[in-house]
Amino acid sequence: MPDSNSLTKDSQTAEVGGVHAGDEAELARMGYKQELNVNFGVSFSIISVITGIPSLFLFGLTTGGPAVMVWGWVVVAFFTMLVGLAMAEICSAHPTSGGPYFWAAMLSKPQGAPFASWTTGWFNLLGQVAVTTGISFACANFISTACTIGTNYQPNSHKTIGIYAAVLFIQGMINTFGVRFLKYLNNVSVWWHALGTTGLVIAVLAAAPKHQSGKFVFRTFIDGTGVDGVGWSQRASPAYVAVIGILMAQYTLTGFDASAHMTEETHNAAMAGSIGIVMSIGVSAILGWFLLLGLLFSIQDYNTTIAPPSGQPVTQIFLDTVGQNGAIVLMVIVIGAMFFCGTFSVTSNSRMMYAFSRDGAIPGSAFLHKRFWLACTLSFILGLPSLGSSVAFSAATSIATIGLYISYGIPIALRVIYAHRFVRGPFHLGKFSYPISIAAVLWIAFISIVFCLPELNPVNSQTLNYAPVAVGIVITYAFGFWLVSARTWFAGPVKQIAAEEMGINITDPAVMADKSEFLEKSLES
Repeated sequence: MPDSNSLTKDSQTAEVGGVHAGDEAELARMGYKQELNVNFGVSFSIISVITGIPSLFLFGLTTGGPAVMVWGWVVVAFFTMLVGLAMAEICSAHPTSGGPYFWAAMLSKPQGAPFASWTTGWFNLLGQVAVTTGISFACANFISTACTIGTNYQPNSHKTIGIYAAVLFIQGMINTFGVRFLKYLNNVSVWWHALGTTGLVIAVLAAAPKHQSGKFVFRTFIDGTGVDGVGWSQRASPAYVAVIGILMAQYTLTGFDASAHMTEETHNAAMAGSIGIVMSIGVSAILGWFLLLGLLFSIQDYNTTIAPPSGQPVTQIFLDTVGQNGAIVLMVIVIGAMFFCGTFSVTSNSRMMYAFSRDGAIPGSAFLHKRFWLACTLSFILGLPSLGSSVAFSAATSIATIGLYISYGIPIALRVIYAHRFVRGPFHLGKFSYPISIAAVLWIAFISIVFCLPELNPVNSQTLNYAPVAVGIVITYAFGFWLVSARTWFAGPVKQIAAEEMGINITDPAVMADKSEFLEKSLES
């Protein structure tokens, strides 16, 4: 039963783009095509446990070991679900491709809306670019590794960067010319991930010559964070190793805001986005734990697995269990999942860039049709430090996690601070809304600090976690540019909403620029 603050269906349709039948009519007026019918699929494909877990499996084995991997996954999944529930509630009230960027403006006081959306948008952009980097670079690494099976191919960082560029190029081409094809690719991706992950786990467990004990999987703590043999558990404490070790789980369970970014292209946006967020987290959490246990129980020799000839522990597990031919098949499954994941990450990334650019926040907004290539180019640049640093990949995953989760946390925090202003949508948490939102914000604050900490001991140019550097650059640029210039002209999605109400075509940057002064006067009045 709606509370006293709820709007009628008609007013809510005008306020947030509509619910049920209303949102389809409103979005049709805005010129969007609802091509993707299954919102869940995009978030599920981007979370992609078969991408995140193999990508950071070595990190997990040496940063806490099996016990932290298994139980850290459970803890992270629980708190991620709280974050997802809090986001789903907001998404239901404000379904738009801007996602957290748009929500921050809607949940703030009018005078603070531009700054809130500006800050959220830049953190989300950082996370989106970094997560594409992590996904597609992992895909390139696994392609490079697969090429060594049964051949004399010798991978190196320069070859991998070349493969990485090719992967991003193909993903950009698909997003540029295959927009209509994406809805079919989405369905293929969902089944590929679900059946591929299940089949992979069954294959390695069934074929493994022996299985690790329950004690090894559930109770073994390993500290391999010391480059010189002295790990953080000795220099600091085992708890330090455990908290930085949850990066594998938290990075994997990231990217579910894709459901929000795709709401303007889905039916029943006010519910589809929320259901997509919650369902993708829940299914991924269960499937991911299943995958983790399968891989850990199938390890034949720990020392060989953490220092495999191929360079990838998961590949070594495949070779030790199903043999060379079977390993090739399983690698194809993993690489395919990573490619799908990266493709939809570029899709989600470009949607956010579009929403952010149409309000003038990104320079060169007149070239919005090239946003796919901007996403790919920035992701490629962020992957370049891997040429000179052994921990660059885990740093990229830290950046992705920090950037995205801060952008999730800002609107959730605003929803708590300005609870009286929040007008709920059809998906609502009722009396649990407030405590869940507070818990979500606290968890995000915790992981944002943890993933900036050093991962290897001692800290030097080769082991530095450059996540704080990348995050610091974005913070400096965003806040600096705001103080110097943006605060005088950036109105955020408030201008967008006003333009829509006046019948102005918000998808045309030239028209928006021409009407900018008129909109500002209208907003002031």
